[in-house]
Amino acid sequence: MFEFDQYLGFLAFLTIVTIGFWLMMFLLLFVVPYWLGGNLMELWKEKREARRAERTK
Repeated sequence: MFEFDQYLGFLAFLTIVTIGFWLMMFLLLFVVPYWLGGNLMELWKEKREARRAERTK
């Protein structure tokens, strides 16, 4: 059926695919929402500071 080098290649392929899958899950579920949330908070802070600066003029 499989020779040993084909078996190792298949295991390497499965390992790479699995690592890629979990990396994509980590990026989509944690990194991207954290990045978007941080950017939105910074945008709100800048707008709030601009309104405060307008009121103090």
